[in-house]
Amino acid sequence: MPRLPANERSLAPFRAEIDAIDAAIVELLARRFEVVKHVIAVKKVEGLAAFLPERVEDVIAKVSAHAETQGVPPELVEKLWRQLIEWVIAYENERLG
Repeated sequence: MPRLPANERSLAPFRAEIDAIDAAIVELLARRFEVVKHVIAVKKVEGLAAFLPERVEDVIAKVSAHAETQGVPPELVEKLWRQLIEWVIAYENERLG
């Protein structure tokens, strides 16, 4: 492993913590994705569309409010979730036909 310059060594523990948090986020995304697969199956049976605007706005409102209580900028969370939801809707559309 290459030796870090002195001015970066002090960042190493924080970078390791960020890496661990990133891994945990990916694990949570994997769990969410598994649920999405079940949602697709139900939507197929029920004839529901991938894009349900009311649900999207409900999810955004919930995560934004939760972010605020956690000291996370709600604008950041809204932007991330809109991107995530957009991807999931496209994924669902591909599978719903």
